[in-house]
Amino acid sequence: MLKEFREFAMKGSVVDLAVGLIIGTAFGAIVKSLVDDVIMPPIGLILGNVDFSQLKYVMQAASTGADGKEIAEVAIRYGGFLNVIITFIIVAFSMFLIVKAMNSMKRKQEAAPAPTPETPPQEKLLAEIRDLLAKRP
Repeated sequence: MLKEFREFAMKGSVVDLAVGLIIGTAFGAIVKSLVDDVIMPPIGLILGNVDFSQLKYVMQAASTGADGKEIAEVAIRYGGFLNVIITFIIVAFSMFLIVKAMNSMKRKQEAAPAPTPETPPQEKLLAEIRDLLAKRP
């Protein structure tokens, strides 16, 4: 059973999938940082010093109950959701561009004419004889 698992795990497709997952995770972290730290602050500044990550609709404010226990705030945090949507759009667009480039390269490869096989010497000689006979009066 261990041998079968090792064969499965060492197949090229599984290793490729693992590499893709690791790179995708790192790419996701980069895009998240891009959205949170680079894209959203200028947009927030343009819209009047709005920090999108802090935008929320408070349904119940945090308070202290009669027994002295803190009651947590109940809020819909739509600012973080907006950041996640923008992150998704950037990742989806990036993947679209990658797939489009790969499809373009694949089409070029398919469109390239196959090299014509070289004519065997016997056929070349027969073609020369045919041409010479055609030129005879």
